[in-house]
Amino acid sequence: MPEQYDDQQRCGFVALVGAPNAGKSTLLNQLVGTKVSIVSPKVQTTRSRVRGIVMAEEAQIVFIDTPGIFQPKRRLDRAMVKAAWGGADDADLIVLVIDAQQGVNDDVRLIIENLKKQKRKAILLLNKIDKVRDKEKLLHLSGELFGEEIFTDVFMISAKKGSGTQDFINFLAAKMPNGPWMFPEDDVSDMPLRLLAAEITREKLYYQLQQELPYSATVETELWEERKDGSVKLEQTIFVEREGQKAIILGKSGKRIKMLGTDARKDLEAIFERRVHLYLFVKVRENWGDDPNRLAIWGLDHNA
Repeated sequence: MPEQYDDQQRCGFVALVGAPNAGKSTLLNQLVGTKVSIVSPKVQTTRSRVRGIVMAEEAQIVFIDTPGIFQPKRRLDRAMVKAAWGGADDADLIVLVIDAQQGVNDDVRLIIENLKKQKRKAILLLNKIDKVRDKEKLLHLSGELFGEEIFTDVFMISAKKGSGTQDFINFLAAKMPNGPWMFPEDDVSDMPLRLLAAEITREKLYYQLQQELPYSATVETELWEERKDGSVKLEQTIFVEREGQKAIILGKSGKRIKMLGTDARKDLEAIFERRVHLYLFVKVRENWGDDPNRLAIWGLDHNA
């Protein structure tokens, strides 16, 4: 927190909630202006609450990108859903992000019903409007959702293209309560660099393998070594649950993991703005999703 407090300063927390693949992570990265949350064709890739920080003149907006809310089945799923609702509980404002193409599905209905039970109001954000040709459909969807009587305002945006996002930021900035900034004004996230680095590699893992690899994989940064020349050496381990999955990631003659490392390193160097020496390893750890220590890394509750 800054040492001196300007009484013009405003600061608040905004939770982004929604069904899996509504585009919350893409939205957060667009708002912040850099990658702080991973994006993947696979749903439910955000596992923990990720904070992105946006400055809008005298207002500091701290966005909480939550895991997609869905009907949980596994322990990991339950922990992710609990983290999502925890993020909403901690926020000054809640934004429900809905894929305008998909509309109201079972997961969206679940979120709306929970907001009603908690007697919480929310801002409606219809995302991916660039993919909806029939604009009357957007108006109909907006009207249908406002009939739920929990929404105060509506914004129609394309998180991927950035259209409509500046108006959204300006609106939120005016809503932030008076108070000192919680973070230095040049910060974009409070995520530890080790975790961010692991998340970038996990994103590349999902992009390359997509349907070949289920959610039985995670990445941990086990070594972060600063070098005298200003570069950093990272050693990361990809944990899978079965030997067969290990072979998939390694690829023939190790070609796949080498390609994965190259793609991840490029992103890491762009984000950290320095040279990165990345070394990847693959290990089998059965049922890692039930391991309290693994869940704790993401701030998830094993007992959820």
